[in-house]
Amino acid sequence: MPRPEIPQIAGKRTAMRHARDCDDRYGALVHLRPAVIGLTSLLLLAPAALTGGGQAIAVPARTAAASTAASTAASTAASVKAEQPRKPRKKYAAKIRITKHGIPHIRARSFAGLGYGAGWATTAAATCNLMDTVLTARGERSRRLGAKATYNDRVGGVGTNLQWDTLVTDLHDRRVVEKLLADEVAGPSRRAKAMVRAEAAGINRWLRTHEITDPACAKATWIRPNVTSNDIWYAIYLAQLIGSTTRFLPAITQARPPAAGQRVAAPSLSREELARNLGADQSTSFGSNATAVGGSATTTGRGMLLGNPHFPWLGRYRFTQMHLTIPGRFDVAGGSLLGFPAINIGFNEDVAWSHTVSTGYRFTPYQYTTAGSPTRYQTGDGTRRLQRRHVEVRVRTDDGVKTVTRTLYRTPQGYVINSPSQFMTWTPSSFWAMRDANAEHLRTLDTFLSMARASGVRDLLRRQDRGGGMPWVNTIAADRRGHVLYADHSVIPHVTDKLADKCMTPNGRLLFKVAGLPGLDGTRAGGACAWGTDRDAQRPGILGPKHLPEVVTDSWVMNANDSYWAPNDRKRLEGYPRIIGCERCERSMRTKVVMSYVRDQLAKGKESPATLRSHEYANRVYAAEVARAGGRLDRVCAATGRTAACQVLHDWDGRSDTTSVGTAIFQEFMRLAGADGVDLWEVPFSAADPLTTPHTLSTSPAVVDTLAEAIKTLTDRGIDLSAPYGSMHRSADRGDAGEGIAIGGGLGSATGDANATSSSGTDDPVVGGVNTGSSYIQAIAFRGKRRIEARTVLTYGQYEDPASRWSDDQTRIFSRERWVAFPWTERQIRKDLVRTVRIRG
Repeated sequence: MPRPEIPQIAGKRTAMRHARDCDDRYGALVHLRPAVIGLTSLLLLAPAALTGGGQAIAVPARTAAASTAASTAASTAASVKAEQPRKPRKKYAAKIRITKHGIPHIRARSFAGLGYGAGWATTAAATCNLMDTVLTARGERSRRLGAKATYNDRVGGVGTNLQWDTLVTDLHDRRVVEKLLADEVAGPSRRAKAMVRAEAAGINRWLRTHEITDPACAKATWIRPNVTSNDIWYAIYLAQLIGSTTRFLPAITQARPPAAGQRVAAPSLSREELARNLGADQSTSFGSNATAVGGSATTTGRGMLLGNPHFPWLGRYRFTQMHLTIPGRFDVAGGSLLGFPAINIGFNEDVAWSHTVSTGYRFTPYQYTTAGSPTRYQTGDGTRRLQRRHVEVRVRTDDGVKTVTRTLYRTPQGYVINSPSQFMTWTPSSFWAMRDANAEHLRTLDTFLSMARASGVRDLLRRQDRGGGMPWVNTIAADRRGHVLYADHSVIPHVTDKLADKCMTPNGRLLFKVAGLPGLDGTRAGGACAWGTDRDAQRPGILGPKHLPEVVTDSWVMNANDSYWAPNDRKRLEGYPRIIGCERCERSMRTKVVMSYVRDQLAKGKESPATLRSHEYANRVYAAEVARAGGRLDRVCAATGRTAACQVLHDWDGRSDTTSVGTAIFQEFMRLAGADGVDLWEVPFSAADPLTTPHTLSTSPAVVDTLAEAIKTLTDRGIDLSAPYGSMHRSADRGDAGEGIAIGGGLGSATGDANATSSSGTDDPVVGGVNTGSSYIQAIAFRGKRRIEARTVLTYGQYEDPASRWSDDQTRIFSRERWVAFPWTERQIRKDLVRTVRIRG
């Protein structure tokens, strides 16, 4: 089937929808062999050259001599033309219009052209960060930066440069990405490959033609215009693994078999500690909020979306803003994680979407029984020996670059891990290895590219399912028709509760009971306990759409990193495999405040674009509202004997605005209570009343002591408790040049702050420098048949170089609780235009 031509259809909107359909049909062909496509094209095009409209096309009569002369002349001309040296063709071209705040609007005639422009624009905005990402993807951190330094990607993994390089070098040695690139099912389309090749060319184009002025890497001699498409694919691949393999980085790279006769002590862990170590404690993970309100609940009668992913302000997983356009065919804008030549969170003419981190697991650990040796294990077909992989890493030392060798162990399911803190220890009798569903595909880019062309929320979900590469997030969306969507259709291993019950080991059942993670029997990993297959899934081994939770409605939905169970105050989703998340389980304070914003507004009237936007900066501290009920918080504070501090806490406005006084006391109190496992509430959680339980602040000695400790912690640091919150809660990303800008918001789930802003480093997350949390925020409202009211803010600014005027401009907008009116239409772009760049290469 040839790619259908796009007919001349009146109206941009109709033409865009026709183009979406054409691209979808063409996309189904991307894995056919070129020879087949070429032959099909010839067979279909040949008749078109002979007939038209069902009638024979008459050839003008001419003499034989004239025909011969014309043929000879044409042949001679073609021969002469062929002999002349050809000018090198410009393979890629893009027009980049940069509007206020450094936002690039990239226009091209092809997806490859968009990739070229995206590579150029991303390098301009985040040179050092992007090249550091490439360095990680190459497995060369130790060679360039030394082996002992710690690299923290701030969402998925923490380890030394040597540990990162050991893992990544082994991925290269096994040619993991190269094999996936050649895989017709689990690998990317030709379109995605073309975009990435062009993106690499765009990066190199910028590096060749610009001097690096950012002091973070201006003197780095290893930065050269030699980025390859494989560098980018490995970076994308690592991004897929942040909820799985890279979280186990030290456990994988330091896994060693116990010595002969060695006794391995069983770990001593509390239930709470094990849950936290397994990632089941949401207060320790990155997250997000998103709310979609449908036409029955909006003043416009159309869908509206407020999305706020909580991601790092530093490092690999920063967002950049982009607007990507192929005229008449593709038009999408939003936020893109560094290095992705596609929009991850954004909007097009008909639908807007955001993501929150899903509670589903992307992997399962398998426990293997050893067979006479810690490196031999039992299977259904007899015993096998672990694969021992020797990895050579180049390391910079005082004496020059040297090669060090590290050893990794694998089974057919994946890497061996040794993680006593997660109850998965390598002992003489057993060991664990993990199978990672996100390590088995390279479909994420295709998934986002297809979603960007959706015509509504149902179409968005269909495209997501066909892509099969939504790695670790929920999707919340709204469309022009007034429908809204919540779905967790992310990549999740096909492990039903029935399979889990049949295959869990005794230790595996403990993991399942505490955190919902099934630990399966490695002896049967290749047979009865292998992951299953759904007919409706994009590929084997993952749950298909029918096994995954979703709801489409015209009312409203939300998610704030709790499980799928309660997408709004009335709807309950139940009966899904436990590996996706819990049902009838406690909702966080952050979930409750996000829900409360909508519920309170709908009690007064419908949501308007202005009221939905206002929720972002309302800065209610929901846990404080619960704690203050009945004067309980005042009673607890009075028991501490800290009279002055208690007066400040009593007078506090209950918000986390920059002007609020007393916020830090409550934030610190809740932080310490969570860290110490203090039971704060007298009335426990009830699944029958999930939005108001637990409640009633306990006045126990443990609670009183925790509040006293919080006050002391702040005063010992020299904090003036009567000072405005913004004087102690300030930005600390690279773009603000170290001066710090007052920031509102707080700890998130622990305190009930929807606007989550804190420190992810070793500093106090309450009064330390803000470097994580609210990031690319968008409030999108569809109006009428064509209009879009788009308001955005990139909290840390588009450019990382502190010398850039676009490094902290949006941080100041965020501090003042304002928005950027995003230029979507041609008229709006021209009005905000700062600079136009045309690039070819």
